[in-house]
Amino acid sequence: MSDKLKDELRQIIAEVTEVEDIPEDTPFADLGIDSMMAIEIVADVEKAYDVTIAEEELEELINLQAVYDKVQAKLDKAG
Repeated sequence: MSDKLKDELRQIIAEVTEVEDIPEDTPFADLGIDSMMAIEIVADVEKAYDVTIAEEELEELINLQAVYDKVQAKLDKAG
């Protein structure tokens, strides 16, 4: 597991949401992250890592761990 990648994703999410501590398994809804913030997070992640996250994949991105798993899988596949 890449702690660096997870930390970078945590930072992207924190910048969009202004939530400083993003736990790995806490649902984004519990952190007050709405759909507009989620779209902004995905756009920032796509830009930062040159990956594409399809619209139908968005509902899977429920917490930091899910975002990490999705991005890592896409990076591994591209790799």
